[in-house]
Parts: sequence; C-alpha cells; structure tokens
Amino acid sequence: MNTFEHISQETEQARVSFLATPMLLSAANGKIDTKLYTTYLEQTYHHVKHTCPLLAASMAQCTKQDHTLRQALIEYIDEEKNHEEWILNDISHIDPTANLDQIRGEDGGTAVEAMIAYMYYLVEHKSPYAMLGMIFVLEGTSTDLATMAANSISNSLGIKNNKGFTYLRSHGAVDIEHIEFYQNLVNKITDTSTIELIIKSASSIYKLWSNVFIEVVQFWENSK
Repeated sequence: MNTFEHISQETEQARVSFLATPMLLSAANGKIDTKLYTTYLEQTYHHVKHTCPLLAASMAQCTKQDHTLRQALIEYIDEEKNHEEWILNDISHIDPTANLDQIRGEDGGTAVEAMIAYMYYLVEHKSPYAMLGMIFVLEGTSTDLATMAANSISNSLGIKNNKGFTYLRSHGAVDIEHIEFYQNLVNKITDTSTIELIIKSASSIYKLWSNVFIEVVQFWENSK
C-alpha cells in the first residue's frame, strides 16, 4: 500500500461522515433554493480567499530539505489564485442585487473561521506538510461532488446555462493530471509522523468543513 492509499484508507470514515452532511444530501437531490445556494457561495468565498495565503504560509515553513513540497506549493498557488473572484461572479449571476463589496469586507461564519484558523495553526506550528491534508479533502471531494451538485442545483433552480456555476463546474472537472500530481507528491513521503499529520489534518478538515455546511443552513434559515 502506497502513502496515498494509506491516507485514503485512514480517512475513509471521516469522508463517509462528511458525505452524510444534510446539505450535501439536499444538493444531490436538487433540494436547494436560490438563497441557500448564494449563502453557500458566500461562505465558500470566505474560505477560498485564504487558499493562496495558506499555501504561502506553508511555503514559508519549508526548509531546504522540503524542496519538493515547496515546488508543489508554488504550482498550487499558480493554479488557485483568483478563484475567489469566480465565486463572487457566480453570486452576481444568481443574485444581481448582491452587494459584493460587502461580502468582500466580511470574514465569514464561525465555522469557516475555525477551519481556516486550524489550518494556519497546523502549518505554522506543526509542519507545512499539514497543508497536504486540506488539499487531499478539498481537491478530492470537489472532483467527486462538484459537477453532480452543479447539475442538480442548476436543474432545481431552472438555470439552463453555466452562469452562476463557474466555481463548482471548474472544480468538478476530473483533472487526471492534477490528481496524479498529488498522488506522486505524497507517495514520496515515507516519514511516519508526517503521514500521520496529513491524516489528522484531512480527518479534521472533513469535520470542520461539514460544520461549514451546517452553518450555511443555519444562516439560510435565519434569513427567512
């Protein structure tokens, strides 16, 4: 069993629990209205805007021995930059009255802040390799769910074009090279403590990300 397979096996239960999050099940069944979708996009914006800063924070913690990780993080930054603007564009397409400047000036809910703060803590006080746990969850889960969710939600809302779904569809495309890149990266890691930290990071992000979806529903219900 290689390192990627080991990480996948050790985080499978956390993944199963995450996939049972009620909002994810509702999205899969097309039971999401416009307000719930835009509320989700707003909270997603607030964690995605931290992606590149988190990657940069991880790079800052790399030593000369972490050259391979540093190069990978540079590639991830190049791929992920400005994705938060895609989300704002999606919000404006779904809700033309949305105040994008106000959204930019906000911090997101407690669940988002907790997830992001946890990752900053891990990469700055434990190891930059902890970032690979978050990447494992966000990249892998997006590939599995994003396209399905985009199709289901757009059908539910009666939207026939892709406007409003750029972020979901772009992250749902199965990028074989990207997945292989990640697998090749982690399969070079043999240090047991580093692998265990990646597993811990991934398992925790599954739980913290689930909390984000739970809070999205709470925000939506309070807005009624």
